[in-house]
Amino acid sequence: MSVVMVTGGVRSGKSAFAEEVCRSWGGRVLYVATGGAPRDEEMRARVELHRQRRPHHWGLIEEPLEPEKWLSHSEPYDIVLIDSLSAWVANRVMDVDESDRERFRRLPEELETEWNRLLPCFGQQKTVIVTDETGWGGVALSPMGRLFQEALGRVNQLTARFADEVWMVVSGIPWRLKG
Repeated sequence: MSVVMVTGGVRSGKSAFAEEVCRSWGGRVLYVATGGAPRDEEMRARVELHRQRRPHHWGLIEEPLEPEKWLSHSEPYDIVLIDSLSAWVANRVMDVDESDRERFRRLPEELETEWNRLLPCFGQQKTVIVTDETGWGGVALSPMGRLFQEALGRVNQLTARFADEVWMVVSGIPWRLKG
């Protein structure tokens, strides 16, 4: 099958491009929303924009923490759209208590191992994975921010190596990087 990774900066048009890729393939699409419950009005508005933009007949799983559940859908789908890998990593990072130094230190490697184990499962059907590019904003000032950058950088690199195609979206313009 085909795995497509779509990366770029925040608000660059990644999700819209990923949705267009899914539409162009045709078939039944499962949209995997990883953001979790919106915590403020601005996030609720962004979630609503995504909902309105997607076709109503697409399936939906809202699961912020456990990617195994992304794979355990009961209906047959031709395409899985994961939006986004970076939200999943952020949710897992926010789930760690900074005072648990050992867990905090091990988390990037744990996420890399978990994602490396699961990634081949997504290759069994057409899959589009949306993620944020984390390396252009400089080193984060807080330990939690640096943990997020390290963990996301690792899973993004794994995903890019595994993917058949990698696209970067800059200011709404998709650039093919691989495939």
